[in-house]
Amino acid sequence: MKNRPTGRARKTVTLIVAVLVLLAALPATSSPAQAGGPRVDLIVLVLDDGGPQVDALISELDQRGTPRTIVDLNDPARPAIDATFLSDVAGELERARFQAVILPSNEVVVLGQVTQAEMDALDTYEAHFGIRRAYARVWAGPSVGLNWTQYNGPLDGAVATVTPAGLAGPFGYLAGSLTVDAFAWGYLATPLDPPPDGETFTSLVEVPVPGEGWSAPLIGVHTLVGREQLVVAMGANRHQGHLRALAPGIIDWVTRGVNLGYARNYLSVHIDDIFMSDARWSTVGNCTPEDDCPRNPDGSEIYPTEPIRMTADDLLAVRQWQQAQGFVLDFAYNGAGSDEAFATQVHDPLSESLLANRHRFRWINHTYSHPFMGCLQDFSVIPWQCVGGTANPQYLDEPTIVEELVGNIGWAQRRRIPFDPNELVPGEHSGLRVEPQQPADNPNFVSALGAAGISYVASDASREPEQRFVGSALTVPRHPMNIFYNVGTEAEEVDEYNWIYTSTEDGGSGICTIDPRSTCISPLDSASGFQSYIVPLEAGIALGHVMGNDPRPHYAHQSNLAEDRILLPVLDELLARYRGIYAPDTPIVAPTMTQAAIALRRSDVWEDAQAGVTAYLQDGTVTIESANGTVHVPLTTPTGSTIGGVNHGTAYAGRSSGWVSVGAGSPVTVTIAAES
Repeated sequence: MKNRPTGRARKTVTLIVAVLVLLAALPATSSPAQAGGPRVDLIVLVLDDGGPQVDALISELDQRGTPRTIVDLNDPARPAIDATFLSDVAGELERARFQAVILPSNEVVVLGQVTQAEMDALDTYEAHFGIRRAYARVWAGPSVGLNWTQYNGPLDGAVATVTPAGLAGPFGYLAGSLTVDAFAWGYLATPLDPPPDGETFTSLVEVPVPGEGWSAPLIGVHTLVGREQLVVAMGANRHQGHLRALAPGIIDWVTRGVNLGYARNYLSVHIDDIFMSDARWSTVGNCTPEDDCPRNPDGSEIYPTEPIRMTADDLLAVRQWQQAQGFVLDFAYNGAGSDEAFATQVHDPLSESLLANRHRFRWINHTYSHPFMGCLQDFSVIPWQCVGGTANPQYLDEPTIVEELVGNIGWAQRRRIPFDPNELVPGEHSGLRVEPQQPADNPNFVSALGAAGISYVASDASREPEQRFVGSALTVPRHPMNIFYNVGTEAEEVDEYNWIYTSTEDGGSGICTIDPRSTCISPLDSASGFQSYIVPLEAGIALGHVMGNDPRPHYAHQSNLAEDRILLPVLDELLARYRGIYAPDTPIVAPTMTQAAIALRRSDVWEDAQAGVTAYLQDGTVTIESANGTVHVPLTTPTGSTIGGVNHGTAYAGRSSGWVSVGAGSPVTVTIAAES
């Protein structure tokens, strides 16, 4: 034990000598000192070993729109990481070409992924320019300020706690604790005590060591010889919720809170078929009448079921739920559902209640009567096909489609329903291409959108996740929630779920054995399977979208707010999990359909425009330049940063962020606020 301090001191002296030697190798010039401090380009350098931890951080950078340069460590032709690669001189200024460095682990030299000379160059670069390093995963040991690994094993279900230093620093957007998902692995150890001379270790997130009575850092900051490195002592991947929650803080720390990027946690939920009824799943025939159930020779249904339609009591329950949760649903309405109800009875309590509460919801045009607006469908075969086949499909005509769109707009205007006439949710997302039956958009639908003045049209994100133009309109991909449109009770949901997701041996359809997108499960219990399995699973899937800077709306159907109101417990679970993870300064953002469309489009345009934008930090000021016309650039900064004396962006997650308009030849400068 007495020899360890001497060894540490010797190592420190060796590192100082190495840093001084490498500093001499940096490009030399006398001008930068006269012109000001060095210029640091706002690009993150990622050394990628192909592992899931690095992939998760790359995913976080991409979701935010943060520029990054990736060096594939598995590519023998990759560039050498040396002083010339890392820095140069721009004009009269020393230039650091990267604002931050992400490494896969602290063992890259031992594993032969990086040479010792390259590590020395990185050490020198970071010390000279004040650049931070983040390790995507470490093995605990003295090189990262920890004792040798004291626990190497699973962390499933452990509750990680953000320390006061973490809350005051990069993880202040979190509520204070979060549960570690299954299949996470820890490499845990306590910090060196005392630390070597000149070194410190600050724990930011801690986790109880399984089976022990003590906690260890899951994430911490190790400082040494003028450098700072973030230590992540776990293995995880981009799909695990705890890493999704922690990744923004990792990026915030390594970039010092200044980066080209913009992120929000979005959630909008569209409820389709308002005023109408939905067909009900047949638990006997394992099919849905008027959809995929076989018929008798006379055309009658073999397995008839009673349609599902909300009641006024259901609407009252939804109103009360919205008030309790502080969350508003978007109602995609079909006026014909109300007109048909009034045609058969003097009063329609649902319509009357919906109209009386019109200002309590957000509304979207869902066509007047919900027709299929693509090709004419032939249901004599299962699955259906287009009349005329894929080679010569016969399409629904333009006048009929225009009447559906414009008619529903007029219907809502006469009833003073507040809605945006530029938005449309077509029934079944029809009119747009549907693989494999209808491989192209209905050209009559495309022209009808223009005639009706539609700017934004909903599409199905499970079929078309990317936004695209349909004529002059932009699609808004929506995430389908796996709460089926044709069920109103928990038992019906479980029955259909079992049919889809179990093998034929277990009484299911066997689809899960042939569809690569599906996974077979053991049959769920009809009484408990919904609450015990479906609710947490579906809430978790939707929460993953929310945590992914994804403005795409989610959608379900009015049937899911009827009878057992099975959508509400899923949303309850989602919102409870979210609020348990995030602090109040990081609320859910619920964009309208138009706002979601603009957010998606802006991100896509920025992705294409990045190559023509230069941004750098020098002496507390960020300068952004565009070489290719006007570009909207995402920028995150410490709160209080200003552009021309005006605060930049809006507050979110402890930072200020927004989109900066930069014209060609007209640089924008941002004064960065000092951190307290």
